[in-house]
Parts: sequence; structure tokens; C-alpha cells
Amino acid sequence: MSNSVFIKNLYTKCRIHGTGDAQITISDREIYALIALAIHDLGWSFEKLGVERIELPAPNYYEIGLDWFEKLENVEITPGKILSALEACFNKDQDFALFIENLSALHRRRAKFKRILSSQPIPTMDQIGPRILLEYGACDVDLLANWMTWRKWIYDIDNRSAQETGYLFEPILASSLGGETVGSRNSPIKRLDENGNITNNGRQVDCLISDSNTAYELKLRVTIAASGQGRFGEELSFPIECQAAGYIPILLVLDPTPSSRLTVLSEQYIECGGAFFQGVKAWKHMEKQAGKIMSVFIKKYIKPAIKLVDDLEIKVPKKISLEWFGDSIKISNESVSYTISRKDGG
Repeated sequence: MSNSVFIKNLYTKCRIHGTGDAQITISDREIYALIALAIHDLGWSFEKLGVERIELPAPNYYEIGLDWFEKLENVEITPGKILSALEACFNKDQDFALFIENLSALHRRRAKFKRILSSQPIPTMDQIGPRILLEYGACDVDLLANWMTWRKWIYDIDNRSAQETGYLFEPILASSLGGETVGSRNSPIKRLDENGNITNNGRQVDCLISDSNTAYELKLRVTIAASGQGRFGEELSFPIECQAAGYIPILLVLDPTPSSRLTVLSEQYIECGGAFFQGVKAWKHMEKQAGKIMSVFIKKYIKPAIKLVDDLEIKVPKKISLEWFGDSIKISNESVSYTISRKDGG
């Protein structure tokens, strides 16, 4: 594949993902802004690259509102300008392609979820249905109806959030490590039967690196209560099946919290010729495997959000208010608020 064809394909990957109703597309303005942000993150010179500089409203992607990307002003963006910028950055370091592809994937999912928040409809009482029987008579009927409506809307949004995160988190981590997520259908790692014989049924792999015959299991955390006994049996069988297929199993757990089940699981990986990394060691291992360019991506885009989850432990939620207006939803406490714009008020 020629360099120009590769760059055109990279441009398409950054801009569009999926087909039909599931397709996610971002604008040329957004792509160019992401390229500029990536150049800034990597400490490169716009002038030396020959790429037009964009003044960023903040140095951190998570501090820049999605509206800014969508409405980027005073810069004329054409596909040719994007292709030229991508080629200049790729020629400086080929790992830039992976950096911008992952950054675009993150941005597309965030932009899609913003649209979901703006358009997820108010549940109807028909959708809530007979659930009302469980609390009918416990309080005022109007209060109960509103309580049920809010919690159904939040439940629907949370389900969509989990779905979008599932499409995003593991593939980004896998590609940062230099591998890819592999589904069970195409997996080279097969399940073993009760006699230890290899079957034709494959195992899904969070991150498979073919050139080093390495299979990663990626986890935020492992707790005693996280899995039922059946599910934990599945966890324990994975390193055994990796070893049988000739792959080195590696368990990466980002949260540093110890647990008895994690001890058992990590020992299984080591017994099967694999390795185990947790907490700080897991982050260091990922950054080392990722290389100079992608380690910057991990530090700037993955680690801050995951570390926040590790640092926060809410035992009793604080008081917040939820208000539904004609064109927005406002979530607030005594000092700050978060406003979700609505497309049609419904």
C-alpha cells in the first residue's frame, strides 16, 4: 500500500466508523482540531511540520467542550489540508497514525453519547408498566410517577453509556499495547473440554499480539464480589487455554486494590507461564509496551479518567437536583451544575 493510500484510509478511519444507524461520523473541523491537539500533546512544532496552528481553548482534551470542536471558527478546513497534516505527522513518526486513530475513536464515541443524551426520549407510563405496583401507595401518586420516569430515563441512559464504553475501552487499550481485540469466532485460543482436549470453540481475547504470541486480559479491578463462581471458573480457565494454544497469558489489573480472588487468579496466570501486573506496575507495563508516542496517549487520555475512578469512593451519595426543562436537563448541587442540551424537549 502506498503512503498516499494509507493516509487516505487513515483519514476515513478517523472520520467514520460503522454502517447504517450505528455509523458515527465527525466533521473535517473536528478531525483537524484533533490533529492539532495531538501535535500539541506530543510537543511537536507546527511550523516544522508545515501544519497550520490552531489556538486551543485549553491544553487538556477533557477541558475542551465538544461544542468547540464542532464550531471551530476562523480556520478553513479542506480534506486536502487534513491529508497533508496527517502525512506530515506520519512521516515524523509512524505511530502517530495509531495515536490519531485512537483519539478520533474516543472523540467519536463522546460526540455520539452527547447526541444520545440530547435525544433519549422521556419514558412513557406504558414503558414503566406494572412496576408501579411495587411502590403504589407508598407516597403521593404524582411524586411516584415522576420518580419512576426519572429512574427509567437514567436506566436507559446508563445502558447506552455501558454499551458505548464497551465498544471503546478495550479496543483502545488493546491498540495502545500494539494488539487488537479478537472475538471468539476468529480467536486462535480455543476452549478445552472437561478432559483437557482442544475444541473448535474460540475464546474472546481483550488484546491479542500475534507477533509475540501474547494474550492480555484487561481489567479495571477484581473484587471478591465481582463475579459469581461460574464466571470466576471462566476467568481461571483462560490462562490454561492460552498456554494450550501456545500463547503467553498476561493479566493487567489497573486498580491497585488487593483481593483474595485476584491472588488466586494471578497465580493461575503465572503457573501457566504468563505474567501479572497490577496498579502502578500495570500502568508502567502498558506505557513500556506502547512505545514513546502511544505512551503519551495512555498518560493523557486513559490514565486520568481511570485514576479518578480509583481515587473516588462514594459511600453515601451527596444531594443533587435533576430538573427537566423544555430544551435542557440540569443536574446540579449547591455549587456547580451540568446542563444537557435537548434537541426537541422530549
